[in-house]
Amino acid sequence: MSRPRKRRRICAMPTYLSFRPLHCQENNGEVILLVDEYEVMRLIDHERLTQEECASIMGIARTSVQKMYDDVRYKISQFLVEGKFLKIEGGDFYLCNDDLGCGRNFCNRFKKTFR
Repeated sequence: MSRPRKRRRICAMPTYLSFRPLHCQENNGEVILLVDEYEVMRLIDHERLTQEECASIMGIARTSVQKMYDDVRYKISQFLVEGKFLKIEGGDFYLCNDDLGCGRNFCNRFKKTFR
């Protein structure tokens, strides 16, 4: 029997949930980027954190972050190279539960509250 999947903590839902290349054909297909995968990309690439720091924030193992990040890179490459429609939806996650954000400088909810 496999171990149950651990839910991932995210700071906030993405502002933009879909992207389409300018001259995209309707039948090019689509790529689904999970919300928790988006959070991994945001923390590692945008906030410039290490995989270890990202794992700690999301409450999961570093190896899980590494696998998710590899999946994200492949999905983004499909979007860019093949011109597929990109949607951000789904995943196994929960929002950080502090109304003022989690108090971390890189928390999306924290930035929106205290700008």
